[in-house]
Amino acid sequence: MKLLAIEARQNGTYYTSRYEQVEALGARVHVLNGEGTEDFWPADRYRIAGSKHIDALIAAAEKWHSEEAFDGVITFSESAVVTVAAVAEALGLHGVGVRAAVTSRNKLLMRRAHARGTVPHPRFRFVPDIDSALAAGEELGYPLILKPTLGAASNYVFRVNDPADMRERHADARKGIETMSWVHMEADGLDLGPHGLLVETVLEGHEHLIEALVWEDEVYLGSIVDRVTVEGDTFDDDVHHAPTSLDPSQVAAVQQVVRAAAHAQGLRRAAVHAEIRYHHDQPYVLEIAVRPGGGGLDHMARISAGYDPVRAVTDVARGVRPDVAHYSPTGVHTAAMCLISAAGRIDAVDVPPSVSEAAGLFFLKITARPGDIVRRPPEGNNILGFLGARGTSFDDAMRTASALAGSISVRTHAPTP
Repeated sequence: MKLLAIEARQNGTYYTSRYEQVEALGARVHVLNGEGTEDFWPADRYRIAGSKHIDALIAAAEKWHSEEAFDGVITFSESAVVTVAAVAEALGLHGVGVRAAVTSRNKLLMRRAHARGTVPHPRFRFVPDIDSALAAGEELGYPLILKPTLGAASNYVFRVNDPADMRERHADARKGIETMSWVHMEADGLDLGPHGLLVETVLEGHEHLIEALVWEDEVYLGSIVDRVTVEGDTFDDDVHHAPTSLDPSQVAAVQQVVRAAAHAQGLRRAAVHAEIRYHHDQPYVLEIAVRPGGGGLDHMARISAGYDPVRAVTDVARGVRPDVAHYSPTGVHTAAMCLISAAGRIDAVDVPPSVSEAAGLFFLKITARPGDIVRRPPEGNNILGFLGARGTSFDDAMRTASALAGSISVRTHAPTP
């Protein structure tokens, strides 16, 4: 089994561990980067197209496919789902299709699809300038959520409480999305839909992160993770727990909403990451992305629910229905969190053996390196990495994860302007 993984612009070594997981499942992963470093992957299975334009990527993929006969094309990057869909179409391999990929990447087009499909979703407006943003505030009422149409990782997502907030945050976000790495990692030459900002009405209830499989008319919820963060006016997405606290009737309601939203987005065969928030005791869809969730969500899915999102990606890419059933928790409790530091340029991140060798630790990934600049809201939303721990209960898992995270030390200094 040979799979082609693609990044238009390499995101450091962020996805290396995911590619290694795919290989552990028995696949041979070949990596094609439009722009990237020379030593990123074993040389016999790694190529750089020399450009992140979609035509160059397709040409390089077609040439390599003629030599290797790939079984499928994959990505774990939000910024590559449309690129992979376009390459899969060009190679005649399985994929979600470019139209469904764009709808699932661009938050405005996603919302429009949800509206057409009568999927429960927040009210929204596209606000390309401050005048339209203020008008939307008057029409929809405050508070509102302001977010990029091509966003990821909660970058430049703000809660705005009044017109003064809107003026300040819209300016911050409008400036920020022009330099946001998630946009610049997209392939050139693709129509990704409107690049700008939208506002949405606030959903006040609890939130859940879901790894799911869409297979024709059915949608299987493989894993459900509860978001237990205390929120403010910015969104760090930093603390999660599984198994879910939802009861069986709520799980059934969530499954119906995810199914309706996935089909509205044009998804028929895909491993997806869904985010659901309750409002007035009903589940509403925040988004459905055509890739597994980041951080340690794949580990949480395997441990707490027996579902492997990475295996699902591998199977779907080659047109094979994954062996998956509806959500069934294992009873093992897991807690995971983003590792967050103050803003600044990193001098060092120290992970003592008491953390790296801890019995309860199931996942630790430090993504930041010395020399990297950590930007915190409103300038950005960088983190140090991710940590996850297991326990015998919700409280036990949370205590272990918090104690381990608190033992990691970070030294930073203010970067030169």
